[in-house]
Amino acid sequence: MEKRPHLDILLCAPRGFCAGVDRAIQIVELALQKYGAPVYVRHAIVHNKYVVEGLKEKGAIFVEELEEIPETDAPVVFSAHGVPKSVPAEARERNMFFLDATCPLVSKVHVEARRHFEEGHEIVLIGHAGHPEVVGTMGQLPPGSVTLIETVEDANNFVPRDPQTLAFVTQTTLSVDDTREIVAALRARFPSINSPHKEDICYATTNRQEAIKAVAPHVDAMIVVGSPHSSNSQRLVEVALRAGCRVATLVDRASEIDWSVYGNLGSLGVSAGASAPESLVEEVIDAFAERYEVRVETRTTAEENIAFNIPKVLRDLATASGRD
Repeated sequence: MEKRPHLDILLCAPRGFCAGVDRAIQIVELALQKYGAPVYVRHAIVHNKYVVEGLKEKGAIFVEELEEIPETDAPVVFSAHGVPKSVPAEARERNMFFLDATCPLVSKVHVEARRHFEEGHEIVLIGHAGHPEVVGTMGQLPPGSVTLIETVEDANNFVPRDPQTLAFVTQTTLSVDDTREIVAALRARFPSINSPHKEDICYATTNRQEAIKAVAPHVDAMIVVGSPHSSNSQRLVEVALRAGCRVATLVDRASEIDWSVYGNLGSLGVSAGASAPESLVEEVIDAFAERYEVRVETRTTAEENIAFNIPKVLRDLATASGRD
């Protein structure tokens, strides 16, 4: 029997589920437990196919818009990414029973944007066009109130109505380094621009990027477990390449690994986006263990112990099932 080559796997920590994702999935599961199927969910609850399929099997029905939902007493859950103000307004108009699974850190950005608007500021949102979180944040305010800035070039070309009344907010799942460059460009042009009281990029995004930076320069390749639709997962791949890793790829799960990419491999870094369950990380490690003699070592750069409250109507059930 041919001897398998040795492979050192450096497992990034923190990785995988963040508190906002964990809370959103719990809300759907507890709603199914309390009210029975179906539970409708507007947009993918989090950007992970495996999670969504698992919830479908339990009785969740996913829709893109409320108009797809028939007249029903069943609960309707809004995804972790947040929704424009028009969505809960439409739900109330139709007397829907809805549960808002928006991540509290995204809600914080919504509150900031509304506060700036009320104070008469012109608002710049740093983020990616079309991402549900960006759509939700821009949708907190009247059309035309928010200008989206995606790049340093956008920041350099932006012409405000009044440079003295500017404020910026950011999407929570951006690259920390890219955002820093865009903010620097805005501040260089508009020194009086109002910034968030506390950075908008969420703790989980920052921590996962820092863990990647600590591992990427020391391995031959990196794998990030996560969905191609997941902004924070895509950013992890970019961070790994920028930190000096030669090969960095994003895979939804082990079956998607392109083995031709990994030639003479001695070390591998593994991480996961904030919406990827740990079971998929284990699946990837098992796939490498079938081909290599693996030695797994965890590299921890931060400890996370944040948990967010779930909606009041589900809290008793959460406490009873030990999830609170």
